[in-house]
Amino acid sequence: MAAERPNAARSRVPHLKLDELLDELQARVDDVRGARDRLNGLLEAVMSVGQELDLPQVLRGITEAAVVLVDAEYGALGVIGGDKKLAEFLPVGISDEQRVRIGDLPSGHGLLGELIGHPEPLRLAELSEHPASAGFPEHHPPMHSFLGVPIRVRNEVFGNLYLTEKRGGVGFEAEDEAVLSTLAVAAGIAIENARLFEEVRLRERWQEVSADVTSALLSGSSESTVLEGMLERARDITAAEMCVFYRVGPHGELRGSLALGEGAEAHQGIVLPSTEGTLPAAAALTEKGLITVADLATDERVTVQRERWKGFGPAVAVTLGTKEKLSGVLMLVRRTGRPPFAAAEVEPLAGFAGQAALALELADRRRDAEQISLLEDHDRIARDLHDLAIQRLFATGMTLQSAQRFVEHPLASERLARAIDDLDATIKIIRSTIFGLREHDAPGEETKLRLRAARAVAAAAAVLGFAPALRTEGLIDTDVPRTVADDAVAVIGEALTNVARHARATRAEVSIVLAEGVLTVVVGDNGVGIPEASRRGGLRNLAERAAGLGGELSLSPYSEGGGTRLEWRVPVRPE
Repeated sequence: MAAERPNAARSRVPHLKLDELLDELQARVDDVRGARDRLNGLLEAVMSVGQELDLPQVLRGITEAAVVLVDAEYGALGVIGGDKKLAEFLPVGISDEQRVRIGDLPSGHGLLGELIGHPEPLRLAELSEHPASAGFPEHHPPMHSFLGVPIRVRNEVFGNLYLTEKRGGVGFEAEDEAVLSTLAVAAGIAIENARLFEEVRLRERWQEVSADVTSALLSGSSESTVLEGMLERARDITAAEMCVFYRVGPHGELRGSLALGEGAEAHQGIVLPSTEGTLPAAAALTEKGLITVADLATDERVTVQRERWKGFGPAVAVTLGTKEKLSGVLMLVRRTGRPPFAAAEVEPLAGFAGQAALALELADRRRDAEQISLLEDHDRIARDLHDLAIQRLFATGMTLQSAQRFVEHPLASERLARAIDDLDATIKIIRSTIFGLREHDAPGEETKLRLRAARAVAAAAAVLGFAPALRTEGLIDTDVPRTVADDAVAVIGEALTNVARHARATRAEVSIVLAEGVLTVVVGDNGVGIPEASRRGGLRNLAERAAGLGGELSLSPYSEGGGTRLEWRVPVRPE
């Protein structure tokens, strides 16, 4: 028995080495299994982010996959904007309640800005020890370990993945960095695919709008209805809060505006003598006729009526037509704080603007053709009235006059004379109608009151900043003497000038009515009313004009909400 003990000791030594080898082998198997599981997880993450084509969903999926792969408690994806700041920040692991308590999302300062400025992987055991660390805002959860990698799309840094707080209280390892870097490569491909898909979808939507606008204009729909539909669709495609369309006159003036969306009421009916000092002017100077700005309210190129853009930031303007002949300008704006318009969003706008300009030009040509046809109808009606109706009425009157001497009964003779007078009055009315129908045929003739009033209102619009409404009633072009018409036009101009200087109005209207031998000119506005000084001095000329023609001037509130209603009434004796 004593001789066997050394052999037993020697047999236990290999047994111990075998246990160590088995433990080491088991550890290596576990490592392989862990690596296999992580590799499978990485492959699944790559496949999942590559299957989605909606960009916001792709970004969300990338961030969630990154958190799972490296076993982090918090993660985020920051999208870098054109100003090298974070245009978007998508966090994972923080509840909505926490986000509200933390406040504004980061914009790219501190440690996050370090990755933006130096797009290389960054791994830290304690992020607060990094020189670029700026601490956390109030209510932010504590974070220590940190791992960040850039996401590149075609060699362009699209954004960064930020992971913090590896579970288990340990720091991120080199293997975590390798896995996350691999995911970032796959993420860049997925983002590029999603962006291409989004660009194609945007182009299709713009082409669809262009086709609908062209079809509607050429089918006879009213221009205002078509433009409203165009603005609504453009606003929806670009996710803009407001859309404004300006018509540009032959001399570069903004003849009026149509606006839809939040705050649109401040931009309706804007009239300016030129585009100078506006974003449309800056867009017209570019090669493509398109310009984007990050903050419209503070852009130095916008100097005219800048207060109208308060609360708005990102904007894009695109011209319709050519530099030699602009037909309009389309503007899309977003509220302050919203992301600026990306190149992919606005690139299809140039093609859309070209299609819309062509459609508007064709609509103008069609309207001109309709106007010519209408004038030809006026000529035909005037000719028929002159050659047929007046001649017959005149012949009937002559017959009645010749028959009057054969009527002996006084009452019958009186009625016959009254009928003859009525025929004469009817002939005068028809002749006035003929003159009105043929007004376009006498270019050298004195301009009629209706057109002169329209020109006075249009001229005042440039000073007011909006276009007043104009309404006419009665035979003002034929039955109002030239001297009275001169005074009426002067009254309109002076009254609208007073509105521009003193009223601070946003709406005004002018009406000219001829009824029962009295010409009434009314100018109303929704402003603050006329001060006493203006009542005593500025309106004296208008009152004197009315008194000189045997009329009167009166003032009253425009509506229950205030404002001023100026009424100028004078008797009219046709020349």
